[in-house]
Amino acid sequence: MELQEKVRALNEKKPEGNLRQLEREIEKIDWKIQTTSLPLKEEQDLVNRVRQLEAQLSVQKQTKKLKQKLVELRTEEKTFGTEAKTLHGKLSELAEQSQKFHEKMLEALDKARELQVEADDAHQKYVETKQQAQKLHQQCGEVAEKIRSIRQDLKETADKKQAERQSEIQKELEKRALEKLKRGEKLLWEEFQILAEKGMI
Repeated sequence: MELQEKVRALNEKKPEGNLRQLEREIEKIDWKIQTTSLPLKEEQDLVNRVRQLEAQLSVQKQTKKLKQKLVELRTEEKTFGTEAKTLHGKLSELAEQSQKFHEKMLEALDKARELQVEADDAHQKYVETKQQAQKLHQQCGEVAEKIRSIRQDLKETADKKQAERQSEIQKELEKRALEKLKRGEKLLWEEFQILAEKGMI
């Protein structure tokens, strides 16, 4: 499975330590940069260290997210497996019923010469059963299309909400960075990047 390969690849380059440890180390270095007067070389080394830690943190987060997705997919796979087993059971029952109907039809054909009226009645029932089956098949197709449409709508709604949330976070970071800049406070690397991209510094 492609998702399992991604998790395996991320695990291979996964750094030691957990998410919280990396976050604490980044916060500690950021605090030192903001509150301590440092030589330019030492400050640049610390900034580079923060970049490395943020990259490691990103790998940790991706790994965690992919593992959660893998668990969800496995749960969904089990659910589908149960549903498939149930449908298979129903299909077997229908096959048995179909076989019985077929046997009855053969008996009716054997009696056709003497019991033409009964044979015609059996044929009419067969036609009605076939029409019902076709109708049910058509309804199943319509339900499947509705499910596909609903899933698509849900995905589009989720994507839209995610985009709106990302935009809100970006605006909040930009606002916070501008306020710190006005107060003459030192910016975090992420805040500096946001303002630089906007051409505000």
